[in-house]
Amino acid sequence: MKVVILAGGGGTRLFPLSRPSFPKQFLKIDGENSLLGQTVARFLSRVEAKDILVVTNQEYLYHVQSELADCGASDAHVILEPIGRNTAPAIALAVKYCTDVLDCNHNEVIFVSPADHVIRSGKEFSQCVDFAITLARRDKLVTFGILPSKPETGYGYIEAEEKNNNEYEVISFKEKPELALAKAYLKAGNYYWNSGMFAFTIGLMLAELNRYQPEIVKLLEADYEKVIGNFGAMPNISIDYAITERSTSVMMVPLTCYWNDIGSWDAIYEVLEKDEAGNSLDGDCLAVDCKNSLFMGRDRLIVGIGLDDILLVETNDVIVAAKKGESQKVKDVVDELKRHNRKEAYEHTTLYRSWGNTSLLGEGSSYRMKKIHVKPGGKLSLQMHYHRSEHWIVISGTAKVTMGEEVHLIHENESVFIPQNVKHRLENPGKIPLEIIEVQNGSYIGEDDIVRFD
Repeated sequence: MKVVILAGGGGTRLFPLSRPSFPKQFLKIDGENSLLGQTVARFLSRVEAKDILVVTNQEYLYHVQSELADCGASDAHVILEPIGRNTAPAIALAVKYCTDVLDCNHNEVIFVSPADHVIRSGKEFSQCVDFAITLARRDKLVTFGILPSKPETGYGYIEAEEKNNNEYEVISFKEKPELALAKAYLKAGNYYWNSGMFAFTIGLMLAELNRYQPEIVKLLEADYEKVIGNFGAMPNISIDYAITERSTSVMMVPLTCYWNDIGSWDAIYEVLEKDEAGNSLDGDCLAVDCKNSLFMGRDRLIVGIGLDDILLVETNDVIVAAKKGESQKVKDVVDELKRHNRKEAYEHTTLYRSWGNTSLLGEGSSYRMKKIHVKPGGKLSLQMHYHRSEHWIVISGTAKVTMGEEVHLIHENESVFIPQNVKHRLENPGKIPLEIIEVQNGSYIGEDDIVRFD
């Protein structure tokens, strides 16, 4: 079996923690590992790292590589989509990679999983996967349904009928319903939340693509590199619309363990531990006479007094407060921010790079101050600025600084001044992380005032 993990989404339903520059699959919600890290670990008990494929995009490459290293899966394959084209093209690209690069035959089972769900009870999950593999080898396209515990309007639904012991035939797929219809689904008893996980053989998926999406199959006929080059021509369509809602070979396996797609702040509240008053506190938070509320702080002390059924999330540049039950409207907030071209809709103040990360500490009309973290062995590009100078103060570690033809080693509590129009580079030659404070000053401090030489 090959496991395909879809990790390219840039959803904003968990704004302000999740943004396109750092989406929710990289968030650490209920443990030390990110949601992606938990997903990878879930399958490492069944397959080797070399049998795991993570589909993402170029912007998230370094995040994915870091997460794979952290969970001992550096041998996993990373497939980079040149442009986002929804789940059907992503799965088709992974199938192409399996056949062309990994030399898999058409009997190979592919298990597809989103990267950003919470699943608990590993034994029950493993048993459901085993059963799904059995069905997939019978030329079935297998999906997983979650028996609903409430009338949820944030999920799609699967209408299914049990044919044999734990074998369910899919009757139809339903869009996210209004509340009244969700209540009707719950009462009917044969509607399940759509988990977004699938199992199938390569041969069956290629046959179904050929039947229902011939334009995708036509693009897959070239070699892998040409498929990558022409990926932008793929239709922007989900696997549900493209295949599963039309196929006559779909079976469903009920997933009996705990599952949550972490699609809203209400869902986060459900996942996190709570105190005796029903409050979930994450970060430096204090709740006085509060009940059934979520307080999540990242940079400041958060204090709540006399609040009930409130969701409050803080980062160093945004605070979001909402009533429980209203957090689905966060997407509307992000859309409004985008209409006003607010950078908060797209980026965190901390940005991640292959060599480390930078965090914005403050800025004005002619200055910007950042904290720069460089991993051991990390090296920034050789560059120059026309309109600004930079002052670097080493907080911890040792910096190797190139200025023109000179190279200096700068230690803790030491600093160096980089004038305008001087080629320079920052490196970490040591064994521990390097942290510096950078103060930029000049008539223009835009990020586009940079000339890269290497």
